[in-house]
Amino acid sequence: MADPAGCCSTCATCLLCPYSCQWITAKKEKRKGLRTTKYDCSWFLFLFCIFLFTLVWLYFAIIILNDFHNFNEFIFRQKKLWLDWSLVLLIATAVLISYSSVLLVLALCLQLCGQPLKLHWVHKVLLVLTVLVVAAAFTGLGIKWAEEWKSAWISLQATGPFLHIGAVGGMTLLAWPLASFIYRTRSTGLRVLVLLLYCAAMIALYLAPLGITSPCIMEENQLPPKPALVGHRGAPMLAPENTLMSLHKAVDCDVQVFETDVMVSADGVPFLMHDEELTRTTNVQTVFPERAALNSTAFNWTDLQQLDAGSWFLERRPFPTVQSLSPDDRQEAAEQRIPSLEQALEAAKHSNISIMFDLRPENHSDYQNFVNVTLGVILQSGIPLQQVLWLPDGFREDVKQQAPGVQHVYGRKRVENEKEPVLHVNLPYQDMSSEEIRQYRQDNISVNLYVVNQPWLFSVLWCSGVSSVTTNACQVLKEMEHPIWLLPSSTYFMIWIVVDCVSFLIIIWAFVLMKKCSRRRRPAESETDVLLTKINSLMQE
Repeated sequence: MADPAGCCSTCATCLLCPYSCQWITAKKEKRKGLRTTKYDCSWFLFLFCIFLFTLVWLYFAIIILNDFHNFNEFIFRQKKLWLDWSLVLLIATAVLISYSSVLLVLALCLQLCGQPLKLHWVHKVLLVLTVLVVAAAFTGLGIKWAEEWKSAWISLQATGPFLHIGAVGGMTLLAWPLASFIYRTRSTGLRVLVLLLYCAAMIALYLAPLGITSPCIMEENQLPPKPALVGHRGAPMLAPENTLMSLHKAVDCDVQVFETDVMVSADGVPFLMHDEELTRTTNVQTVFPERAALNSTAFNWTDLQQLDAGSWFLERRPFPTVQSLSPDDRQEAAEQRIPSLEQALEAAKHSNISIMFDLRPENHSDYQNFVNVTLGVILQSGIPLQQVLWLPDGFREDVKQQAPGVQHVYGRKRVENEKEPVLHVNLPYQDMSSEEIRQYRQDNISVNLYVVNQPWLFSVLWCSGVSSVTTNACQVLKEMEHPIWLLPSSTYFMIWIVVDCVSFLIIIWAFVLMKKCSRRRRPAESETDVLLTKINSLMQE
């Protein structure tokens, strides 16, 4: 297989070394017998599929970053080990995608230079391991975190138009090595098969926008108002969660609602705490080591006031933003204590924001008393009842009777023949489609979705018309004055047609150019073969 013009022997050798792990010079006699076999082609196809497989996993890894803090909390509750596992995920994914990408680029360059695709056995083993690792990651995602499949579907509404352009561009660039392969191979059946598969893939990509839908493909004047922000346990990226500092930081981010979790101490004092145990967000293991594993409700208020509820935030750094805190903020965070519901209501009333909370644990034997105690604190606080958003479902009718001004938020979709109309719903962002959000908006039902941290997700929900979102990243979403992208349908149609036409012309050009190159090589190869035949005849004489 002769080297095409423009591919020097040094370049060919440098490409062969990392791919085949052999130092093979470009001299013909040293490469005699080295040809790309069907077995080698099958490994190239396997490499291409692995590249696509790891690319899909990279996409998923980026998408699930929105919810990865939940995974970190889950691991801590199970193993009592805190680590930002998102860094591990991204580093491992970057290594896998980089390895498969480099091998694929080498293989394509070798094909263009007319060199044999002799993949070394070490690479083959590593590629098989790559497949197993990524397959295990997808399997674990499907078993333990199935709702992320819904997140991926939502993400396609934000990235679909751009993924289409990227896919068309990638497949267009593939035309050069593909044309080189078609003009080099001697098997007519293989050439026809490869060409048909490529044409089918390109036609599917050219027509893909017919199936792409996104709420952000709309006219500028159709864009709904920006969703209100609900601080998830306050502003947990800027302060320890469920503390007064976190509430004040959330107010600085212009949130309209402080979302929190309430528990009731053993002596009847409602306080802010999310976890059933105190180990993650306090120093209970140091102060009360023998009682650290007990439920939060087993401690009386005096004991709870002895706990440090802020130092863990500085030590474990649950979010990268902790590193950028000012010295004053660090000092304030270190001084935080567990606040009572009464203190939180007073701060909310003073800041003129609403407060929304869950009452935990729902399965407690004394839950009705928890409801009554919590209601008593709310009524005595003097906060306007319309600023209180009640989430717990247990004994909701009692709450309506004792505090009729409280706004009730339901953690479910509305059902037919409701006794009372549902005016507020609070759901995971994966549980409502864009169509449902629009319908609820038309029916004047307020929809709050949680937990939304990434700007791309916020943009999709903004375009869909959601009323508000619960977020950890209020300081980021506060600065967004517009969705990341917004395209009128006519503009998107124009982009679609232009991209497809340019791609088609480049593919035609690639095949024509490679055909000319192949014709130039054939006379040279024929002359070489004649010369070798004459030399062989003379040696035999």
